[in-house]
Amino acid sequence: MPKIRLPNEGDIKISDSTLRDGAQMTGVVLTRKHKLRIQEYLHEIGIEKLECFLFNERDKKVARDMLDKGYKHPEVTGWARANTGDIDLVLDMDGIKETGILMSISETHIFDKLGLKKREEATEKYLNALQYAQDHGLKVRCHMEDITRADFSFVKDFTREVLEIAPDSMIRLCDTLGLGLPFAESPLPYSIPKMVEVMKDLGVKEIETHMHDDFGLAIANSLAGYWNGANWSNLTFLGIGERAGNAELEKILLFLIWKLEGFEKYNAEKLVEFAEYMEREVRVHVPRNKAVVGRNIFAHESGIHTAGVIKNPFTYEPFPPELVGGKRRLVVGDTSGTEVIRKKVEEITETLMGVKVKVKKRDPRIIKIHKEIHKLYDAEGRCSSISDDEMKKYVEKYYIFDPVTDVVKANGNNEE
Repeated sequence: MPKIRLPNEGDIKISDSTLRDGAQMTGVVLTRKHKLRIQEYLHEIGIEKLECFLFNERDKKVARDMLDKGYKHPEVTGWARANTGDIDLVLDMDGIKETGILMSISETHIFDKLGLKKREEATEKYLNALQYAQDHGLKVRCHMEDITRADFSFVKDFTREVLEIAPDSMIRLCDTLGLGLPFAESPLPYSIPKMVEVMKDLGVKEIETHMHDDFGLAIANSLAGYWNGANWSNLTFLGIGERAGNAELEKILLFLIWKLEGFEKYNAEKLVEFAEYMEREVRVHVPRNKAVVGRNIFAHESGIHTAGVIKNPFTYEPFPPELVGGKRRLVVGDTSGTEVIRKKVEEITETLMGVKVKVKKRDPRIIKIHKEIHKLYDAEGRCSSISDDEMKKYVEKYYIFDPVTDVVKANGNNEE
């Protein structure tokens, strides 16, 4: 399939917040072992940056361990509230050269959460923290929290003041409640395309999106950011995070690799293994139909689909399983036809007998197996797929103990 190009070409990158925002997901506890393994997966994939807390000794120990590995990617960066105490924690961690600073930008956050009386107090607080970090040699990401509920005249004025202090600062557009929209026609503060354009017009050199998924638009909004000129997207693996979570790293990564030109720098082959690790070790449930990494992504059961995939996987698979480290599975179930049963019989017979077997499409035994299986669903109320062990019993019944198939010895020099 032909690949497309972004209309706003630039050096597109990914930062990961699994160890920061992901760790805030209700019910999730990331241990030191988990965090270091997650770092390894991010390194193997080629993610450019990660962020982490430094508030307690456990946080600091993990950060030190990650830094000591000496990886160029992902770069380990900090996260701080807008006060000198938090920034000092980052400065005390030798090796960290960049930090995010939380700059809550909506009235709800300024007045209700922070308890400030005027916007000017917030501006002063944030700029003082920025100046302190800048004076001490840190690169800063300005995390404009809740920007999709902010007064954009205030946002623009504040951004100008940020750039006066630190012209190279990255601006992170935080859609904290998932209210953003991916449409250029939508008004501010909702339109992610318009928001990115405003930042570009103001002279921001590095723009990053951080999209939450409360309305299911985190991926669309992240892509809208890239499409309109943002050069970073801050993501979490499996989308873990507060409430409905964040834009999923695996989805954005696959889109970049498979749909766009020029993203060979990333390696997606560990994604399924990464998801299995998160489910097994961190206890994050991965829905079987979850895009990219779900167990059913390359599983085929229905008659039309399995027949098509057996002939040519591209018929019903948009990308090969190997790209993300997955495996194709043919499953026999309620909607299966005779073609998938024939294919499973050939595979199981070869395993059992050590020979290659060619079963004809209209073999009467295939028809009998098909009828017996559907009887389970029709008469007995079967509510699950037929396991390979069950298929093995059908093969033994109709083929092993009553073998009349055309057998071809499994030999590397023989061809069917």
